[in-house]
Amino acid sequence: MLALLNFVLLLLLILTAILAIHVKDNLTAVFTLSAYSFLICLVYAELGAPDVAFTEATVGAGVSTVLFVAAILHTTKRSSD
Repeated sequence: MLALLNFVLLLLLILTAILAIHVKDNLTAVFTLSAYSFLICLVYAELGAPDVAFTEATVGAGVSTVLFVAAILHTTKRSSD
């Protein structure tokens, strides 16, 4: 059962990483990276490191996402491609 969970988490991590690289919209990339960070948090929790998982959830999925979104919203778009 745990091997299946690890396999599913690994597949989701690979998919979110590839998606974050290939999307064109910056906000979509930020939210995809946030999902990646949350999946890493689940991996840490499954491996038995709740302190690392909690830190990853708060810093990686929480604070970083807010800062990236704020930075994107304060920039201007130069071209319309």
